[in-house]
Amino acid sequence: MTDFKASPPEKAYYLMEAEEGKTYFWCSCGKSKKQPFCDGSHSGTEHQPVKYKADKTKDVYFCGCRKTKNQPICDGTHKE
Repeated sequence: MTDFKASPPEKAYYLMEAEEGKTYFWCSCGKSKKQPFCDGSHSGTEHQPVKYKADKTKDVYFCGCRKTKNQPICDGTHKE
């Protein structure tokens, strides 16, 4: 198993429109080329994608720095 620290591809958030009833898988490792969503790049590591299911169609602020305590939603930690 390869062990690496999650690297933040963004120092802010990704503003995305989430569609009601759709499930999204947020990248927790920072390696995905489809940010902020998982593309399987975590394979062989301790990281796993975080599931997010939209309860209604709305704008969602997905974390880009990977330091949020409310995964996968941005909590403003990137400002610290």
